[in-house]
Parts: sequence; structure tokens; C-alpha cells
Amino acid sequence: MLDAAIQTQLKSYLDRLQHPIELIASLDERPASAEMRVLLTEIAALNDKVTARFDGSDARRPSFQVTRAGADMGLRFAAIPMGHEFTSLVLALLQAGGHPPKVDADVIEQIRALQPDESGQGGDFAFETYMSLTCHNCPDVVQALNAMAVLNPRVRHVAIDGALYQGEVDARQIMAVPMVFLNGKPFGSGRMELAEILAKVDTGAAARDAARLNAQAPYDMLIVGGGPAGAGAAVYAARKGIRTGIVAERFGARRWTPWASRTSSRCRKRRARSSRPHWKAMCAPMAWTS
Repeated sequence: MLDAAIQTQLKSYLDRLQHPIELIASLDERPASAEMRVLLTEIAALNDKVTARFDGSDARRPSFQVTRAGADMGLRFAAIPMGHEFTSLVLALLQAGGHPPKVDADVIEQIRALQPDESGQGGDFAFETYMSLTCHNCPDVVQALNAMAVLNPRVRHVAIDGALYQGEVDARQIMAVPMVFLNGKPFGSGRMELAEILAKVDTGAAARDAARLNAQAPYDMLIVGGGPAGAGAAVYAARKGIRTGIVAERFGARRWTPWASRTSSRCRKRRARSSRPHWKAMCAPMAWTS
């Protein structure tokens, strides 16, 4: 299935593997299973650290798991990931083999720290992404969830080619891809970045950000949420001389002046020559995270 040029390129990527990996396939009698067997066999032949097995027991057939040898990573393709998803496959191989994802260190720690919901009733985060091999937006979602599955054993993800599982597509009334389900319930549709996914599942992120800000700077008031109410409260507090911090994805509406302009030379000059508390407060720096 892989031509000579792709095999050569893939072989060079697989040289970056730090740990042995296994490709564990669950197959049936459909022609797609035969194609999947050929693909996995060709990949395994390119590097001694890659092993292909065909004794999987997953309910979706054909499908295959990508996992570090001796582990049980929740990364699976119920698809033959060619076309736009071939990059997703290559990244899955590398990341399962120890090559770090290209995301910030604090994001990696956030993924590793993911826990069940506050009620304690949650279990694994079981994601299912329905995609198409011709979809331009699907790889971003697939790759983000695959990286989460590699970094956190509580996260499991399967990328499903809707063309192979038309019955599931019809039963779930999926009209467009990518479509993501979490623990059997609709989670999101369309293109999603890793940060967006984490913001929806990491319910403790705001509290951790608040604690980190508290440790970094001595605030009299820390406001969680930067909508109109939070922004108004922050500006009011700053005008009163209260040391104020904000934890929010974004700050207020467009009419609020960003931090950089609050400390601009024009603002500093007006603050210096004015004795009015209004200008002294409005030009005073305020800290927030975005």
C-alpha cells in the first residue's frame, strides 16, 4: 500500500522511536481488513522496534491499536489512515514510541493531570471521533486526542472512518465530520484545537490557574472569569487602588483597553501630570492570563 518514496520517508521517521511499539489489529473477513493487514505489515518491516500483531479482540473490526510495548495505550484507528490521516498515523507511531508531542510543557502537564469530574463518578475519558479520509479539518482533532491518549492512561481515543462504519454513522445521525463523542455522548463537532478540548474536559483548570497566580503575585482580589461582569469588577477594583488579578481565557469586551496600551508612553505621561485618581487607576497595570 505504501509506495517506495513513502516507505523511505516513513523509515526515516521511525528511526526516531525511543521505545518499541506494537500495532495490534482486530480483523474480520471484509476487504478492508486485508488492506489493514498489508499496511501494518509494511510498517513493521521498516523498523525493528515496530511489531504488528493480528490477534486483537476489539469489537470494531477492522481496527488496530497503537501502543508502547508492554503498555495499553488507548490509541486506536478504526480506519485505514491514508489520505489526510496518514500524518495522524505517523505522529501516533512516533508519540507512542516516546517522541514528545510538539506542545508546550505546561499543556503536557495539564493533560497528564486530567482526573474524573469533581463528583468522583467519572472514569476514563473515552473519545470517539468520526472522520473522513478526505476531511481537511479532521486531522487536527484526531491528532490532538491521540496525543492526549498517549500522555494520559485515563484518556482513550478511537478515530473512526465513517465510510467503514456506516451503520454507526446512521444510528448516531452524524451529518458532518469531524464529530466527537465522549463516553458515548456528543462532545463537539467541527475543527477543534487541543486547547479547546482541554478547556471543556479539565474542570479544575481555573482553580489551578488561580492558585498559580496567587503564588506569583500578591493580589487583594482575584476574579475568575473575564466576561463583562468580571471585566467591570476588575476595572472598578483597580480604580479603587485594589491589587486585582483575573483568570480568564479572554478579557472583557473589545472596548476594554489591553494591558500594553495601559502602560504606553501616552498613558504614562497623562498619569504623571494628572492628579485625578481616575487616570492613575485606568493607567495602572492590571495582570491577567489568557
